[in-house]
Amino acid sequence: MQHTKVYVADANSTDNTVAAAMAFADRLNITVIPGGLPSVGRNSGARLADTRYVLFLDADVELTDRTMLRRALAEMQKRELHCMTTSIGCTFGLFRDDLLFAANNVAQRIASVFTPFGTGMFLLFDKAEFDRLGGFHEQALYAEDYLLTKQVTVRRFGILPGKIYTSNRRFQKMGHARIAFMFLRTALNTWNPNYFLRDQGYWKEPVQQKPAA
Repeated sequence: MQHTKVYVADANSTDNTVAAAMAFADRLNITVIPGGLPSVGRNSGARLADTRYVLFLDADVELTDRTMLRRALAEMQKRELHCMTTSIGCTFGLFRDDLLFAANNVAQRIASVFTPFGTGMFLLFDKAEFDRLGGFHEQALYAEDYLLTKQVTVRRFGILPGKIYTSNRRFQKMGHARIAFMFLRTALNTWNPNYFLRDQGYWKEPVQQKPAA
């Protein structure tokens, strides 16, 4: 795997992201680059890539299926796809976490027939098409992955069988009801690009309640 280039876009993280990534430097060809908003960091890595395909992953994603990347590349080539994503599961999650991710997976399957969308947790793109679409909108303050992938034509979009796993950190910080409401509003604003350029509060840390005296 040393020939595969891995770019880690880091926005001055305080959770040892860089150290955790560089722990794999003996097996992977890793370079840490400046991050920022997800769209900025993703585009920075993509600009450095000179391969036919580019894969975008979130930092807390686990690829437990060792065949996933090989299968994804084979499907991209066989079907001449421009973009591929997959379903999401939750590592050590609660029932409510699993339920919300399952709802997302079902919605993604239904939408793929009409207006596909993919999650930035796992997005495999044809590099030429990614560049043609202009990459991720760097002024997007919310759902930059949704904003980009809904531009992919139906017949060039694929959902890989299987599942990746992520944490429930966002649910814990924001609450399940609020996340579900934001998902619904995103769907209702599919054709309103300005919605994604406004701060929807996704990146704000919740206000901690002070204990009563």
